[in-house]
Amino acid sequence: MTPRADDDPAAAHARTLLRTATRYSGLRCAALCLVSMAATGAGLLLPAALGRALDLLLAQAPATRWVLYCAGLVLLLALLDAAQTVLTGTVDARSAAWLRRRLTGHVLDVGPRAADRSGSGDLVARLVGNAAEAGTAPAARAALLAALAGPVGGVVALGLIDWWLAAVLLAGAPVLTFLLRAVARDTTESATRYQRAQGRIAAALAEAVEGVRTVRAAGTENRETARVLRPLAELSRAGHRMWRVQGRAAAQAVAVAPLLHLGVVAVAGVLLTRDRLSVGDVLAASRYAVLATGVGVLVGRLAGLARARAAARRLGEIETEPAPAYGVRRLPDGPGRLELRGVMARRGGRAVLDGVDLVVPGGTTLAVVGRSGTGKSLLAALAGRLADPDAGEVLLDGVPLRDLAHDDLRRAVGYAFARPALLGGTIEQAIGLGLPSPSPGRIREAARTALADDFVRRLPDGYDTPVADAPRSGGESQRLGLARAFAHGGRLLVLDDALSSLDTVTERRITDALLGDGPGATRLLVAHRTATAACADAVAWLDGGRVRAVGRHEELWRSTEYRAVFGEADGTACAGAGAGAEA
Repeated sequence: MTPRADDDPAAAHARTLLRTATRYSGLRCAALCLVSMAATGAGLLLPAALGRALDLLLAQAPATRWVLYCAGLVLLLALLDAAQTVLTGTVDARSAAWLRRRLTGHVLDVGPRAADRSGSGDLVARLVGNAAEAGTAPAARAALLAALAGPVGGVVALGLIDWWLAAVLLAGAPVLTFLLRAVARDTTESATRYQRAQGRIAAALAEAVEGVRTVRAAGTENRETARVLRPLAELSRAGHRMWRVQGRAAAQAVAVAPLLHLGVVAVAGVLLTRDRLSVGDVLAASRYAVLATGVGVLVGRLAGLARARAAARRLGEIETEPAPAYGVRRLPDGPGRLELRGVMARRGGRAVLDGVDLVVPGGTTLAVVGRSGTGKSLLAALAGRLADPDAGEVLLDGVPLRDLAHDDLRRAVGYAFARPALLGGTIEQAIGLGLPSPSPGRIREAARTALADDFVRRLPDGYDTPVADAPRSGGESQRLGLARAFAHGGRLLVLDDALSSLDTVTERRITDALLGDGPGATRLLVAHRTATAACADAVAWLDGGRVRAVGRHEELWRSTEYRAVFGEADGTACAGAGAGAEA
């Protein structure tokens, strides 16, 4: 869809989301619209039937058939109301589920940049609360036509009884129209403020929960509580304004509608005295005047739709961050040669990496070292396209990563991290994550290579133990993450500080496996220990966002500045040559 010139990108994405969500439940939305229109039609027929039955009863003529018509219409209205309730709930649930699936997939495609705008807590609030609110829009739109048909049908029915009745009612129509427009505008504004305040509270709460041990250790629980709840005053103001808008609209409707209703009944009474209307016609006119001036339902529909559109706009803001596009090229046979050409990457407006040229020959191990903030983890993310450079390109066996098909790239590159997220129901599923057909033998072999097999077997149900029920230390979590990377295989293995929580003996044994017959032809290791760097075929020394030097660890160790990176006086020996344990 082409956005309008006066639209911001978030609004354009919001309209696209709502339009697609409506199409997703298109048949149910159509059924809801038909049921709502049928209910409105039955509601419009009932006053006429009641009026006719009353005239026949007053004339002491047979009225059984019309009384039965009235009873049938009342029963039909009850059935249609039940069907409308079921369809509305179904469409709301389906639309919210579709929005959550689409936005969750987009967030996972975008990666960490998705939370850069407002934080992970606010992002979760949008995917949960705002998606549920926006999911009500398709059903509200489907029922809105029926809500409009009620007042319009009431005016038409009054015109059919006598045109004077319709004229009286139409005299107040501009006031009601202005009222409805004001409700929609003011509700959208206040709902947007309310939802933004909710998001800020959620973001602050997520930060507090993540750092709960730090908060408790510092004894700042009350201060942190105040920080989390600081937007509560704005939330309260926005919420009160939202209800004041609807309350004021209801009060104005109550003030205007009875006057119009009274005017219609008065004119109908005059026409009755002149024998232009019957008693039944007066009853029907009174009921039609109620339908024509009953804007309460319409106000509720418009207010709900305004809140849904405000929520959809917050979802649209998520989609303004584009997901990476993948190519169609396949990887040729090769040893896993990794090459970075003139790579520049910015974060927070700062060039973290600038003009990086680096080649990792296939089948070799490169350790990346440097002080904190020099871009080691960013370089590791670029190596397997967990992030894209702002300039330059990254190639694997001569093919730019941007040109590779998604499945080819993910099969070729395996990752392990300092704090791995263990996803899946059981330990076995967590290790086999991403494998098309993980075999128990492959998973257990990978766990043995990562020295995780022993402690996994000691768990209550071994590899079938649910991840949430598996007590483990930071080092054991890292070993499970390494096992997942080893099980993945591929031609390039990237370890982003994935050995940092291991004792030196365990690190030595895993490093031996990596440099011996371990899985993965080419290894890129983000290293913080001299023992790990000493075991690599080469070391890339990052300094100030650039590659300051590439060489063997023992050669670089002659530099005082290189030694200062590790803060150690002696560190030229590979971990495999040393012993001892780390506290």
